[in-house]
Amino acid sequence: MNPTDTRSLTDGQGRPYFLWDTETTIEEFRRGLADPDPRVSGYLHGKLMRQAKPDDVFVFTTRARIRELWPQIERYLGRSREFWRWILRKWDDDERESR
Repeated sequence: MNPTDTRSLTDGQGRPYFLWDTETTIEEFRRGLADPDPRVSGYLHGKLMRQAKPDDVFVFTTRARIRELWPQIERYLGRSREFWRWILRKWDDDERESR
């Protein structure tokens, strides 16, 4: 993993680079990701996974959380959907092989 340096993750107003289309700070975004409503957190996870570098996704969430919210996330992934399906299958295969 090679996530973006935390100093480069946000602009001068504290907005993450991948939220270029909204005026949301990193703190507000983190709260949204943790929202108990799976429609809200699923949408924001999908936005994160669609717009951020894959390594940066895991600065904000975990594989377990992605798995938990997958039915809500998948519809928001756009062209990145196949990548995320592939990587999740790959991780599942790796986990099965390591048992």
